[in-house]
Amino acid sequence: MIAVERIFIGIGALLAFTAVGLGAFGAHALAASFDQQSVRIYETGVQYQLVHALGLIIVGVTMRARPSVSALKFSGWAMLSGIVLFSGSLYMLVLFDMSGAGMVAPFGGGMLLISWLCLGYWAFREG
Repeated sequence: MIAVERIFIGIGALLAFTAVGLGAFGAHALAASFDQQSVRIYETGVQYQLVHALGLIIVGVTMRARPSVSALKFSGWAMLSGIVLFSGSLYMLVLFDMSGAGMVAPFGGGMLLISWLCLGYWAFREG
């Protein structure tokens, strides 16, 4: 079985990779086909995905030193779900014109906030 920290590092690297590809796609293909507001929404999804993919890698690397800390595990799973919900909903909103997808973004944003709080908690209380 693969250790959780390796899962976070691996998925974080894949999410960073896809963020770079999605950013390039957005810069070249979307700019010509979509209005400025849609492009900004899409770029926000890419930016948050990339930043939090790096955050997920940080959580995984930190877990290598302290693999059994539940605050770190929760932080990683919250960050991963936040990326999927927040960035994913913005992509669906723009690319597939799914206006209802925008209602999911605040839940993803909340998970991202929780993930950083858990990492901070670990740093101050358990780290």
